[in-house]
Amino acid sequence: MERREIEIFLTVAEELHFGRSAERLHVSVAMVSKTIKKLERSVGAALFDRTSRRVALTPIGRRLYDDVGPAHQRILDGFERAVAAGRGVDGVVRAGFLGTAVAQFVLRVAEVFQARHPACQVRIQESRYADGTGLLHDDVVDVLLIAAAGSGPDLAASPVLFREPPVLAVSARHPFARRDAVSVEDLARDKVLRPRGIPDELDALSVPASTPGGRPIERGMEFGTVQEMFALVGAGRGIFPVPRHASLYDSRPDVVYVPMPDGPPFEWRLVWRAAAETNRIRAFCEAAADLVAEDGSPFPAA
Repeated sequence: MERREIEIFLTVAEELHFGRSAERLHVSVAMVSKTIKKLERSVGAALFDRTSRRVALTPIGRRLYDDVGPAHQRILDGFERAVAAGRGVDGVVRAGFLGTAVAQFVLRVAEVFQARHPACQVRIQESRYADGTGLLHDDVVDVLLIAAAGSGPDLAASPVLFREPPVLAVSARHPFARRDAVSVEDLARDKVLRPRGIPDELDALSVPASTPGGRPIERGMEFGTVQEMFALVGAGRGIFPVPRHASLYDSRPDVVYVPMPDGPPFEWRLVWRAAAETNRIRAFCEAAADLVAEDGSPFPAA
Protein backbone atom coordinates (compact mmCIF):
# COMPACT_ATOMS: atom_id res chain seq x y z
CA MET A 1 0.00 0.00 0.00
CA GLU A 2 1.21 3.45 -0.89
CA ARG A 3 0.88 6.38 1.48
CA ARG A 4 -1.89 8.01 -0.57
CA GLU A 5 -3.87 4.75 -0.68
CA ILE A 6 -3.66 4.46 3.11
CA GLU A 7 -4.87 8.05 3.51
CA ILE A 8 -7.81 7.48 1.19
CA PHE A 9 -8.83 4.25 2.91
CA LEU A 10 -8.63 5.78 6.39
CA THR A 11 -10.56 8.88 5.32
CA VAL A 12 -13.38 6.85 3.75
CA ALA A 13 -13.47 4.65 6.86
CA GLU A 14 -13.94 7.78 8.99
CA GLU A 15 -16.35 9.67 6.73
CA LEU A 16 -18.27 6.65 5.37
CA HIS A 17 -19.00 8.81 2.35
CA PHE A 18 -17.04 8.92 -0.92
CA GLY A 19 -18.00 12.51 -1.76
CA ARG A 20 -17.00 13.96 1.63
CA SER A 21 -13.80 11.92 1.56
CA ALA A 22 -12.90 13.28 -1.87
CA GLU A 23 -13.58 16.84 -0.71
CA ARG A 24 -11.50 16.40 2.43
CA LEU A 25 -8.55 14.96 0.46
CA HIS A 26 -8.88 17.44 -2.43
CA VAL A 27 -9.20 14.66 -5.02
CA SER A 28 -11.99 13.50 -7.29
CA VAL A 29 -14.69 11.03 -6.26
CA ALA A 30 -13.51 8.84 -9.13
CA MET A 31 -10.00 8.74 -7.63
CA VAL A 32 -11.41 7.67 -4.25
CA SER A 33 -13.53 4.95 -5.81
CA LYS A 34 -10.69 3.69 -8.01
CA THR A 35 -8.30 3.53 -5.03
CA ILE A 36 -10.73 1.61 -2.82
CA LYS A 37 -11.36 -0.92 -5.60
CA LYS A 38 -7.59 -1.36 -6.05
CA LEU A 39 -7.13 -1.99 -2.33
CA GLU A 40 -9.96 -4.50 -2.28
CA ARG A 41 -8.34 -6.40 -5.15
CA SER A 42 -5.05 -6.42 -3.23
CA VAL A 43 -6.72 -7.66 -0.03
CA GLY A 44 -8.94 -10.13 -1.89
CA ALA A 45 -12.11 -9.07 -0.10
CA ALA A 46 -14.49 -6.13 0.12
CA LEU A 47 -13.53 -3.41 2.60
CA PHE A 48 -16.81 -1.48 2.36
CA ASP A 49 -20.45 -2.38 1.84
CA ARG A 50 -21.67 0.22 -0.65
CA THR A 51 -25.21 0.99 -1.67
CA SER A 52 -26.81 4.07 -3.15
CA ARG A 53 -27.86 5.14 0.36
CA ARG A 54 -24.95 4.17 2.65
CA VAL A 55 -21.32 3.14 2.99
CA ALA A 56 -20.23 0.85 5.82
CA LEU A 57 -17.08 -1.02 6.75
CA THR A 58 -17.10 -4.77 6.31
CA PRO A 59 -15.65 -6.86 9.18
CA ILE A 60 -12.38 -7.14 7.23
CA GLY A 61 -12.43 -3.41 6.53
CA ARG A 62 -13.02 -2.65 10.23
CA ARG A 63 -10.10 -4.84 11.26
CA LEU A 64 -7.84 -3.18 8.70
CA TYR A 65 -8.87 0.25 9.97
CA ASP A 66 -8.23 -0.75 13.60
CA ASP A 67 -4.79 -2.11 12.68
CA VAL A 68 -3.61 0.64 10.32
CA GLY A 69 -5.22 3.75 11.82
CA PRO A 70 -3.19 4.00 15.06
CA ALA A 71 0.07 3.13 13.29
CA HIS A 72 -0.55 5.77 10.64
CA GLN A 73 -1.26 8.37 13.32
CA ARG A 74 1.97 7.51 15.13
CA ILE A 75 3.87 8.04 11.89
CA LEU A 76 2.24 11.43 11.38
CA ASP A 77 2.93 12.42 14.99
CA GLY A 78 6.56 11.35 14.65
CA PHE A 79 7.09 13.47 11.57
CA GLU A 80 5.37 16.40 13.24
CA ARG A 81 7.68 16.16 16.25
CA ALA A 82 10.72 15.86 13.97
CA VAL A 83 9.73 18.96 12.02
CA ALA A 84 9.13 20.88 15.23
CA ALA A 85 12.52 19.83 16.61
CA GLY A 86 14.31 20.68 13.38
CA ARG A 87 12.74 24.09 12.85
CA GLY A 88 12.22 25.34 16.36
CA VAL A 89 14.54 26.17 19.24
CA ASP A 90 12.63 24.47 22.01
CA GLY A 91 12.82 21.20 23.88
CA VAL A 92 16.18 20.07 25.31
CA VAL A 93 19.83 20.28 24.30
CA ARG A 94 22.03 17.62 25.91
CA ALA A 95 25.60 18.91 26.13
CA GLY A 96 28.58 16.72 27.02
CA PHE A 97 31.87 17.81 28.56
CA LEU A 98 35.12 16.39 29.94
CA GLY A 99 36.49 17.79 33.21
CA THR A 100 35.30 20.23 35.88
CA ALA A 101 36.68 23.37 34.25
CA VAL A 102 35.12 22.50 30.90
CA ALA A 103 31.80 21.94 32.66
CA GLN A 104 31.95 25.51 33.97
CA PHE A 105 32.36 26.82 30.42
CA VAL A 106 29.46 24.66 29.15
CA LEU A 107 27.26 25.99 31.95
CA ARG A 108 28.12 29.57 30.95
CA VAL A 109 27.21 28.76 27.35
CA ALA A 110 23.95 27.28 28.64
CA GLU A 111 23.15 30.56 30.43
CA VAL A 112 23.65 32.58 27.25
CA PHE A 113 21.68 30.05 25.20
CA GLN A 114 18.72 29.90 27.58
CA ALA A 115 18.56 33.70 27.85
CA ARG A 116 18.05 33.72 24.08
CA HIS A 117 15.80 30.65 23.92
CA PRO A 118 13.86 30.33 27.19
CA ALA A 119 11.67 27.56 25.75
CA CYS A 120 14.69 25.26 25.46
CA GLN A 121 16.48 23.59 28.37
CA VAL A 122 20.11 22.50 28.55
CA ARG A 123 21.14 19.31 30.32
CA ILE A 124 24.82 18.60 30.83
CA GLN A 125 26.44 15.17 30.86
CA GLU A 126 29.99 14.40 31.98
CA SER A 127 32.06 12.39 29.55
CA ARG A 128 35.12 10.25 30.16
CA TYR A 129 38.28 9.83 28.15
CA ALA A 130 37.17 6.28 27.41
CA ASP A 131 33.87 7.50 25.98
CA GLY A 132 35.50 9.34 23.08
CA THR A 133 32.63 10.43 20.86
CA GLY A 134 30.55 7.44 21.94
CA LEU A 135 28.08 9.61 23.83
CA LEU A 136 27.11 11.15 20.49
CA HIS A 137 26.82 7.87 18.63
CA ASP A 138 24.84 6.32 21.49
CA ASP A 139 22.45 9.31 21.48
CA VAL A 140 23.29 10.18 25.08
CA VAL A 141 24.21 13.77 24.20
CA ASP A 142 23.37 16.04 21.25
CA VAL A 143 26.59 18.04 21.26
CA LEU A 144 29.98 17.43 22.83
CA LEU A 145 32.81 19.85 23.68
CA ILE A 146 36.15 18.17 22.96
CA ALA A 147 39.71 19.24 22.20
CA ALA A 148 39.71 17.58 18.77
CA ALA A 149 38.00 17.84 15.41
CA GLY A 150 35.99 14.67 16.00
CA SER A 151 36.33 11.36 14.21
CA GLY A 152 34.45 9.95 11.27
CA PRO A 153 32.48 11.38 8.35
CA ASP A 154 29.25 11.19 10.33
CA LEU A 155 30.33 13.96 12.71
CA ALA A 156 30.14 17.71 12.17
CA ALA A 157 32.16 20.24 14.13
CA SER A 158 32.10 23.94 14.92
CA PRO A 159 35.06 26.17 14.14
CA VAL A 160 37.71 26.22 16.86
CA LEU A 161 36.27 28.04 19.85
CA PHE A 162 39.56 28.54 21.69
CA ARG A 163 43.06 27.09 21.89
CA GLU A 164 45.18 26.09 24.88
CA PRO A 165 48.89 25.30 25.04
CA PRO A 166 49.80 21.90 26.48
CA VAL A 167 51.50 21.15 29.77
CA LEU A 168 52.99 17.81 30.69
CA ALA A 169 51.56 16.15 33.80
CA VAL A 170 54.32 14.30 35.64
CA SER A 171 54.80 12.86 39.09
CA ALA A 172 56.09 15.31 41.71
CA ARG A 173 59.03 12.90 42.07
CA HIS A 174 59.80 12.84 38.33
CA PRO A 175 63.04 14.48 37.10
CA PHE A 176 60.95 16.65 34.75
CA ALA A 177 59.18 18.16 37.78
CA ARG A 178 62.25 20.29 38.48
CA ARG A 179 62.41 21.72 34.96
CA ASP A 180 60.95 24.98 33.70
CA ALA A 181 59.84 23.38 30.44
CA VAL A 182 59.96 20.18 28.43
CA SER A 183 59.71 19.48 24.70
CA VAL A 184 57.96 16.90 22.53
CA GLU A 185 61.38 15.26 22.18
CA ASP A 186 61.31 14.59 25.93
CA LEU A 187 58.23 12.37 25.56
CA ALA A 188 60.57 9.59 24.37
CA ARG A 189 62.26 9.55 27.77
CA ASP A 190 59.30 8.01 29.63
CA LYS A 191 56.09 6.09 29.01
CA VAL A 192 53.15 8.21 27.92
CA LEU A 193 49.82 7.02 29.25
CA ARG A 194 47.14 6.07 26.73
CA PRO A 195 43.43 7.01 26.99
CA ARG A 196 41.27 3.90 26.71
CA GLY A 197 38.82 3.86 23.81
CA ILE A 198 40.19 6.90 21.98
CA PRO A 199 40.71 6.30 18.23
CA ASP A 200 44.32 6.44 17.09
CA GLU A 201 43.73 9.51 14.92
CA LEU A 202 42.45 11.47 17.91
CA ASP A 203 45.14 10.21 20.26
CA ALA A 204 47.83 11.22 17.77
CA LEU A 205 46.69 14.85 17.95
CA SER A 206 48.35 15.20 21.35
CA VAL A 207 50.76 12.24 21.40
CA PRO A 208 52.51 11.45 18.09
CA ALA A 209 54.03 8.05 17.39
CA SER A 210 57.53 9.50 17.40
CA THR A 211 59.37 12.68 18.33
CA PRO A 212 60.50 15.30 15.79
CA GLY A 213 63.93 13.67 16.00
CA GLY A 214 62.49 10.28 15.05
CA ARG A 215 62.65 8.63 18.47
CA PRO A 216 59.65 6.35 19.18
CA ILE A 217 57.30 7.44 21.95
CA GLU A 218 56.52 4.44 24.14
CA ARG A 219 52.98 4.16 25.43
CA GLY A 220 52.19 3.12 28.98
CA MET A 221 49.12 2.05 30.92
CA GLU A 222 45.62 2.88 29.76
CA PHE A 223 43.13 5.05 31.67
CA GLY A 224 39.44 5.71 31.26
CA THR A 225 38.81 8.86 33.32
CA VAL A 226 40.62 12.07 34.21
CA GLN A 227 41.04 10.94 37.80
CA GLU A 228 42.50 7.59 36.71
CA MET A 229 45.05 9.47 34.61
CA PHE A 230 46.09 11.75 37.46
CA ALA A 231 46.33 8.81 39.87
CA LEU A 232 48.65 6.96 37.48
CA VAL A 233 50.77 10.08 36.87
CA GLY A 234 51.01 10.82 40.59
CA ALA A 235 52.12 7.23 41.25
CA GLY A 236 54.92 7.56 38.71
CA ARG A 237 53.38 5.12 36.22
CA GLY A 238 53.74 7.49 33.28
CA ILE A 239 53.35 11.02 31.95
CA PHE A 240 50.61 12.67 29.90
CA PRO A 241 50.11 16.02 28.08
CA VAL A 242 47.01 17.93 29.19
CA PRO A 243 45.50 21.38 28.48
CA ARG A 244 47.03 24.23 30.46
CA HIS A 245 43.85 24.80 32.48
CA ALA A 246 44.58 21.52 34.32
CA SER A 247 47.37 23.28 36.19
CA LEU A 248 44.76 25.71 37.58
CA TYR A 249 41.78 23.46 38.18
CA ASP A 250 43.37 20.08 38.93
CA SER A 251 45.97 20.91 41.54
CA ARG A 252 47.35 17.80 43.32
CA PRO A 253 50.32 17.40 45.68
CA ASP A 254 51.57 14.38 43.72
CA VAL A 255 51.35 15.91 40.23
CA VAL A 256 53.37 18.71 38.64
CA TYR A 257 52.53 20.45 35.36
CA VAL A 258 55.49 21.40 33.18
CA PRO A 259 55.00 23.73 30.17
CA MET A 260 55.61 22.11 26.76
CA PRO A 261 56.06 25.11 24.42
CA ASP A 262 56.52 23.09 21.21
CA GLY A 263 53.60 20.75 21.87
CA PRO A 264 50.51 20.91 19.64
CA PRO A 265 47.81 23.14 21.14
CA PHE A 266 44.51 21.76 22.30
CA GLU A 267 41.80 23.07 19.97
CA TRP A 268 38.36 23.03 21.55
CA ARG A 269 35.31 22.51 19.34
CA LEU A 270 31.71 21.46 19.65
CA VAL A 271 30.95 18.29 17.69
CA TRP A 272 27.66 16.56 16.90
CA ARG A 273 26.21 13.90 14.61
CA ALA A 274 25.72 15.51 11.20
CA ALA A 275 22.51 13.57 10.57
CA ALA A 276 21.03 14.81 13.87
CA GLU A 277 21.78 18.52 13.40
CA THR A 278 18.93 20.79 14.48
CA ASN A 279 18.30 24.47 15.07
CA ARG A 280 18.90 23.79 18.76
CA ILE A 281 22.43 22.57 18.10
CA ARG A 282 23.18 25.46 15.75
CA ALA A 283 21.88 27.96 18.32
CA PHE A 284 23.97 26.35 21.07
CA CYS A 285 27.10 26.63 18.90
CA GLU A 286 26.30 30.28 18.20
CA ALA A 287 25.98 30.95 21.93
CA ALA A 288 29.37 29.32 22.57
CA ALA A 289 31.07 31.29 19.79
CA ASP A 290 29.53 34.56 20.96
CA LEU A 291 30.61 33.93 24.54
CA VAL A 292 34.22 33.29 23.51
CA ALA A 293 34.19 36.30 21.18
CA GLU A 294 33.08 38.49 24.08
CA ASP A 295 35.20 37.02 26.90
CA GLY A 296 38.06 35.26 25.12
CA SER A 297 39.35 31.91 26.35
CA PRO A 298 37.34 30.64 29.31
CA PHE A 299 40.54 29.60 31.09
CA PRO A 300 42.90 32.29 32.44
CA ALA A 301 46.60 32.02 31.70
CA ALA A 302 48.54 30.03 34.26
